[in-house]
Amino acid sequence: MGEAIADRPLSEPHRDRLSTDAPDFAEIVAAHELAMSRGESGYTDPRSGLFVLAATYLVSRGHCCDSGCRHCPYVV
Repeated sequence: MGEAIADRPLSEPHRDRLSTDAPDFAEIVAAHELAMSRGESGYTDPRSGLFVLAATYLVSRGHCCDSGCRHCPYVV
């Protein structure tokens, strides 16, 4: 059995990893939600151009890797 998942929707990043005050917050959350709805493992970050793993993919791994993932579903 894997780690317990945080008590927040998978679509909601941890506030310490993506502030709701960030100017591109809505764009990032929309890209993340689109990736999850398509069953994709992640998306290209509109801020940095890097590939960011989606929460649904991270859940499938079953544990936190302690890499500071933006959408880590295990961070409380």
